[in-house]
Amino acid sequence: MNTLSVKIHEDVHYIGVNDRETHLFENMWPLDNGISYNSYLLTGEKNVLLDTVKITKVDSFLVKIQNILKDKPLDYLVIHHMEPDHSGSIKSVIDMYPDVKLVGNKKTQDFLEAFYGVTGNFIEVKEGDTLDLGDKKLTFYMTPMVHWPESMVSYESKHKILFSQDAFGGFGALDGPIFDDEINWDFYESETRRYYSNIVGKHSKQVQVAIKKLAGLDISMICPVHGPVWRSKPEKIVSLYDKWSKFDTDEGVVIVYGTMYGNTSIMAEAIARVLAEEGIKDVKMYDVSKTHNSHIINEIWKYKGLILGSCTYNNGLFPIMSNLVNVIKMNNIQNHILGVFGSYSWSGGAVKTLKEFGETCQYDFIENVVEVKCSPAIDDLEKCAEIAKEMAKRLKESR
Repeated sequence: MNTLSVKIHEDVHYIGVNDRETHLFENMWPLDNGISYNSYLLTGEKNVLLDTVKITKVDSFLVKIQNILKDKPLDYLVIHHMEPDHSGSIKSVIDMYPDVKLVGNKKTQDFLEAFYGVTGNFIEVKEGDTLDLGDKKLTFYMTPMVHWPESMVSYESKHKILFSQDAFGGFGALDGPIFDDEINWDFYESETRRYYSNIVGKHSKQVQVAIKKLAGLDISMICPVHGPVWRSKPEKIVSLYDKWSKFDTDEGVVIVYGTMYGNTSIMAEAIARVLAEEGIKDVKMYDVSKTHNSHIINEIWKYKGLILGSCTYNNGLFPIMSNLVNVIKMNNIQNHILGVFGSYSWSGGAVKTLKEFGETCQYDFIENVVEVKCSPAIDDLEKCAEIAKEMAKRLKESR
């Protein structure tokens, strides 16, 4: 049983848990490296729990609270975000501490009743309200749609800590290290961007609003509900979220193709090779049937160039590619150069759909479109090379 708690300060405790059993976050996104559900406990004149954890981890979570508080009361439970991976243990906390006061905003209260039937002992807070804890104070800031409507953050002024709920979080269990100066950032950077692109990215405009709202705070530490605690360089994760929410991209190309019998993949390989010859060093290629959309979306968020290729299936887009395209549209991914190609046997449809997708997303669209009947001939591959050359040209012009 995971019962480890970590002192952040003498009166601030990390009491999060790791989940290495769940396969899919939100039953959609792979958790190849697990995930942490972070919770925090402030002790002193008043004892305050900041968020809970997924109900599957409630037993070890409650043990941590008891080990710290012993026979002392829990005065407040601050609920920054009501998604069940953070609110799932609320009723269990209330059962153990029936006098605890719940702190949240008006929309929090609505979700509390709808999810758990909880209606009493609630303190509503609004933008800029402060909860006086005697030796500490918590000030609340609303961050709606980062990434739920009730989402908010709190700032503890004594230690200058921002409790940021899902904002500034990431995928990946915390395998011993929990602080940013302890972790291997080469691993966590990709998992953090994947979390952003999969979960938060659709709401990038609201992320920008939140970053600007919090810019005036003197923040020495950021404590999110997923991923590492940022005690050494909190400005680093803020800078990354700022970059990602502005759709700032790196030079590189993601090629994603859907193929049944390998003909479309031949075209993809030809494009990739010419991109390398044109000096593009970061080229990522994915068979949409083998790589989960979560990982593909992560790379698309990072690189400016995107090339999609698909065989035609029943007069339309290859179904698995169609799913990826829908996820790209759902997440409102912006600021890309797009090229498309594809193949068909007796009737087209895939390339037409990809072109319409490019128009809908208002990408910088490469007009050199290649559609091949059955298998590509040498002149078809030469046309594919033109897509690569034009992509490289536009990438270099955008430097």
